[in-house]
Amino acid sequence: MPGLGLILGGRKKLGAFVLTVSAGLVGLGVYVGLTRRDEVLAAAVVPSRLLATSLVIGVIVLSWIAVIVGSHRLLRPATVAPGGRAVGALFVGILCFAVTAPAAIAVQSVLAQRDLVQDVFVSQSESKSATRPKTVNVKDPWENRPRLNLLLLGGDDAEDRVGVRTDTVIVASIDTATGDTALISMPRQLTFMPFPKDSPLHKFYPNGFGKEGLSLEGRLEWMLTAMYQNIPDAHPGILGPSDNEGADVLKQSVGEAVGLKLDYYLQVNLQGFDQIVDALGGITVNVNERVAMGGNTSAGIPPSQWIEPGPKQHLDGRRALWFARGRYGADDDQRQIRQRCTIKAIVDAADPRTLATKYQAVAKAGKNLLRTDIPQELLPALIQLARKVKAGTVSNVSLDVSKLRLKYLHPDYEGLRATVAAALAPKAEEPTTTPTTTPTTTPAETPSTKSPKTLARPGTGKATPPAPTEDLAESCAYNPNGD
Repeated sequence: MPGLGLILGGRKKLGAFVLTVSAGLVGLGVYVGLTRRDEVLAAAVVPSRLLATSLVIGVIVLSWIAVIVGSHRLLRPATVAPGGRAVGALFVGILCFAVTAPAAIAVQSVLAQRDLVQDVFVSQSESKSATRPKTVNVKDPWENRPRLNLLLLGGDDAEDRVGVRTDTVIVASIDTATGDTALISMPRQLTFMPFPKDSPLHKFYPNGFGKEGLSLEGRLEWMLTAMYQNIPDAHPGILGPSDNEGADVLKQSVGEAVGLKLDYYLQVNLQGFDQIVDALGGITVNVNERVAMGGNTSAGIPPSQWIEPGPKQHLDGRRALWFARGRYGADDDQRQIRQRCTIKAIVDAADPRTLATKYQAVAKAGKNLLRTDIPQELLPALIQLARKVKAGTVSNVSLDVSKLRLKYLHPDYEGLRATVAAALAPKAEEPTTTPTTTPTTTPAETPSTKSPKTLARPGTGKATPPAPTEDLAESCAYNPNGD
């Protein structure tokens, strides 16, 4: 304990002062860690506070080393053999190293976090987005927003590829009160994707992004997976100033397709996906079917390797990437399930112990992996929401691809919107007391307590039943029978 050596060496007042300050800092740290954790987490995404934190750590360490050296000078005997002096100096050096080494790691981690925040998240005034919310109530951004809707994109960037296709398009709708998150996977081969009527793109594609009379091969450039690249190429700057026109296009179109206002996007470069998984020490998933590592179904080229079925398989970055996107012999539905399970596995892998010991690698990988239009100003509130997501339930909104015609040339987007709305509708609570008198409401007015109410599809008068949601903990469990 800093200060004890000074007291034993005769500098009682100075030693008492140092001891008091040291005990106060320890007590303050315990108090803040137990009662002010939210403020600490919020400070971890503010670059100025991170810089100040690294400076404070440096000052504390230098002061501690000065106390160690000063205590040794006061306590060492006036006459001692050279061997004894060498042992004393070695012991002081070991103590100084014991203080300096963890502090150096802490400073490096803090500065790595600062670099990550500055590189990935740009302030609202310095970045450009044509689709994100114009104003943000930093103090309480969820005050009038029951759900936060994020668009998750996976791009197939690679050195041997021209352009970017978004093979992974997932809407994550987060309940801002509970953190419960619903994932909606969009098939990459959707055609005639719609645009809002107030979008400049609606006049170019009033019936959606698509063309009639094309062959199957010709439709490839008119599918959801091609919109990120092709629409900005055809209509540059049409939505206004933007740092990522493709993402803004997809936010408008996907949001219109599912009937949600999409707030922000998070884009993962799949070329660097393996780095983030390796930085986390790998992920653990249940593999219910053989997953190809490579191969080309249309060309008849078999894969060179497979990920074999098995429970709780620990995958490194390379194998995790193939688990998420391997397509040889698999359809899009199977890939979407694996992608959702990969997201859940990453959330599970990012536990405090892993982040504390491997954070520099995580931050370095994150800088090369992520693009987003989430502004820096929103990060403290998002950190708090992320804690709720971590403790909440991540579920999947099941889409009946046959009834909604999602694999047809003209999907039923009206039905898709009604399905999503039914799945996200607030669940009615069970009554706490049993009424003693007969209710005066008619059966048609009586709310259901078991499921969300069915929603009428606009213009059809047809009721759309609530879409089933499945907890990913169950749908990602080991079940090799394929149920």
